[in-house]
Amino acid sequence: MGTTEFVPDDVGVTVLADGHPQSHVCVSDPGLLVFEYVAQLAIVVDSLPPGRLAVTHVGGGGLTVPRYVDHTRPGSPQIVFEPDAALTAAVRARLPLPRGHRIRVRATDGLTGIRALADASADAIVLDAYAAGRLPAELVSPAFVHQVRRVLRPGGVLAANVADAPGLRHAARFLATLRAAGFADLALLATHDILKGRRFGNTVIAAASPRVGEPGDEGADTGHPRAGDLDVGFLERACARASPPCGIRHGDALDRLVAGARPFTDADAEPSPPPPPLGSWRVR
Repeated sequence: MGTTEFVPDDVGVTVLADGHPQSHVCVSDPGLLVFEYVAQLAIVVDSLPPGRLAVTHVGGGGLTVPRYVDHTRPGSPQIVFEPDAALTAAVRARLPLPRGHRIRVRATDGLTGIRALADASADAIVLDAYAAGRLPAELVSPAFVHQVRRVLRPGGVLAANVADAPGLRHAARFLATLRAAGFADLALLATHDILKGRRFGNTVIAAASPRVGEPGDEGADTGHPRAGDLDVGFLERACARASPPCGIRHGDALDRLVAGARPFTDADAEPSPPPPPLGSWRVR
């Protein structure tokens, strides 16, 4: 599709797609996550109970998050939808996957791929798919969001990388779209400068799969979140420990962010705002 470059540094390799920093990979230590938003995606996945997870990834790139899940939860079955087969081939040749992995990459776009999955077949869906530095419109549309809800198991989570300009209006509309689709518990993670509107940057949206049955049927009096509840305590602690530390918007703070935001429709869904000029990106 486009051009792929590999830029080595002291700890790993940055993968650039058409000049845009796309992934950072440390083959020898898949637990090392250099990009801030990738670490935040991992925090959302880590908030799920221990053990193997069935994870669907929309967007593959350097396969950083699939490598992380394989490292932290060995044996987890994972599906990756990455339409750029040439990128995947280059990554696997330069940055081989670990032995014994259960990562399967399919050369298809995210909406087509997720439509083909069975109901309630994923514990987590990780959305990190960009074209020319922008999250495609179809991946914030109600059509996609309803497929995400269908495929997630009760208690599962969506972790979505949403780049936005100061004001976070695109992220707010995506959050409103998730709410309209029935995702009752939502949170937004980002570094503090992005939350304060000081610069363009990546946010991570977490959305919990809606409850089934009556409130309190799952997790009642156990001290653990019910299906449909994010483990906000875990998220807050992990954000505080992150390097650099990041913040979380949840509850009333998230309501204020989303107030007045119109959910996307399939007709007016739009890609995320364009990133700053390529020359302003810093490659580690």
